[in-house]
Amino acid sequence: MNSDRTEERSYAAPNAATDLTLGRRSFLRNGISAAGTVTLGGMLLSREGSVLAEPGHGLPKGDAAILRFLAAAETLETDAWQQYNELCGVQDAEVPGGGGNPAFTAAVAVLDEDMAQYLHDQTEDSMSHAAFINAYLAAHGVEPVNLDRFRTLPSSKATGAQQIGRLTNLMQLTVDTSWWARYRDPNHNPDLDPNFVFPQAVPGLANGQFPGIPRSDADLTPPDHLQAIANTAGFHFAFLEQGGTSVYPSLAQRVTSREVLRILVSIGPTEAMHFQTWHDKAGNAPPLTDPTNGLVFPDLNSPPFGGEEFTTNLIMPEPCPFLSRMFPTASIIRANETEGAATRAAKALVANGLFIGQSQAFFNAVVELAREADRAHGED
Repeated sequence: MNSDRTEERSYAAPNAATDLTLGRRSFLRNGISAAGTVTLGGMLLSREGSVLAEPGHGLPKGDAAILRFLAAAETLETDAWQQYNELCGVQDAEVPGGGGNPAFTAAVAVLDEDMAQYLHDQTEDSMSHAAFINAYLAAHGVEPVNLDRFRTLPSSKATGAQQIGRLTNLMQLTVDTSWWARYRDPNHNPDLDPNFVFPQAVPGLANGQFPGIPRSDADLTPPDHLQAIANTAGFHFAFLEQGGTSVYPSLAQRVTSREVLRILVSIGPTEAMHFQTWHDKAGNAPPLTDPTNGLVFPDLNSPPFGGEEFTTNLIMPEPCPFLSRMFPTASIIRANETEGAATRAAKALVANGLFIGQSQAFFNAVVELAREADRAHGED
């Protein structure tokens, strides 16, 4: 953030109607126990040119702030992915916990028969990111991010879910599905057109609160209700990973250390791989209306979508304006504007309903991590 920018120091835990702001910048825009406090002993091997030589080697303050924010984001995402995996992913020792829910697993498999494996691998990847970043921070004498004290939210009561405290709430989701149009629109880029409103693929998901997992076994019927929950999950998967896809290149522009840059540009592309996978699967969500709440999943191959640019099997980013309209269009990650990137990512998660029920202390902690990351400035 610019040093002359006025910042508000208070932050209220949101409810469904709260429109949170952070100073003049809109706070809008993405758990693992083992990724909490990490200790490393002894010398760490380093290669020539690496800044990592031994525990306690200092990191630039801004780089440490960016890594701490990313560690928190990955921990929060992991908590969400673990809940999904417990109910509809592969159950094994690599991703411990949960027992699976056959009915929900079958509903999610309507989007793709390999969804259980994809969810398992997604969860494992997020776990690895949180654990690695925290270990790297600890090796440099920087306090890792540990959110365990905030694991207070209830678990689903559906068969297969662990009954443990959670960081995230998947049972009252408001899912922004504008990524569907944003990556297909050849004429607009959110960085160049911040006031342009990209249409929602599923308008109902963006305007209400809906479960992304069964809240109890009562949600396993009727069939169209359970499939609506699975469809919601499918669009939420892509929402989560499009945020990560943007935040890594956005924050990479602010780091100073070559090795920290290497971390961000190495993890960031895996987020894009995840997003493209989930983008593809969301397009397979069957059109239906949830008989219990009226949520409509439209046919995405029909108006106002459909056509060459919006066919559901189009998952490569369409070329769009980049940097300036004086240049030819290019296929890129969007958004990737660096100013306010962390606060935008965090606000997107807040607006998603992931933290409904969390304490004021939790929101204060997330806000401060985002602010510190956005204060970081890489060398010109």
